[in-house]
Amino acid sequence: MPSTTERPLPPVVDADSWRRELDALRIREKAATRELDAIAAQRRRLPMVALPDYTLVGAEGPVRLADIFEGRSQLIAYHHMWFEGKQWHCPGCTGYTSQFTRLEFLEPYDARFVIVTQGPIDEALAYKERTGNRMDWYSTAGSAFGADMDAPAGGGFAVNVFLRDGDRVFRTWHTNGRGTEQLGHTFPLVDVLPYGRQEAWQDSPDGWPQSDTYDGWFTSKQIAERYGPGRAG
Repeated sequence: MPSTTERPLPPVVDADSWRRELDALRIREKAATRELDAIAAQRRRLPMVALPDYTLVGAEGPVRLADIFEGRSQLIAYHHMWFEGKQWHCPGCTGYTSQFTRLEFLEPYDARFVIVTQGPIDEALAYKERTGNRMDWYSTAGSAFGADMDAPAGGGFAVNVFLRDGDRVFRTWHTNGRGTEQLGHTFPLVDVLPYGRQEAWQDSPDGWPQSDTYDGWFTSKQIAERYGPGRAG
């Protein structure tokens, strides 16, 4: 059957040949899963660092870091990049955090997931509303917390994880860059597509559609148009 698209296509084979190729790939996928399990086991054995009594600002005003847990023992914080004086902030952070709309599943695990940003809280909450973000936001604008957690003003994004023991808070894990990908579902879904992310840095067959990195990402304004208060429908 001739192709109906100008895009290159994977080779067409019989079902048995396809199954053999899939089975060979599955060996590598299962090995990667076992390696991720081993990494998680090592992560659970990491030591931790005691933190001072930071104060951030939330929707209701100043709040101690220990109280951001809201009675839970574990906390994940996504440090959202902030561009001072701008209407639209990091599209990667905006898009990444837009996927987290139902976080109640963390409750049985005694955990909470929040956003921390260097932006002033009133501006941060306005941005949350404008982009339709569903997470709880906190500002570290008047605190050293962001910088101490490797997300300084004017710096990049990060994820930090904390453990609370009474009023004491400990830092247990940190990642940034592509280390955050494993915590979301957007790229894992795109990566199982035949053409993948279609970004030039990826190893793809000759002729596969490719473009510059970030070309397929929504801008912050596009995210607001789809999820914010002015969205259609």
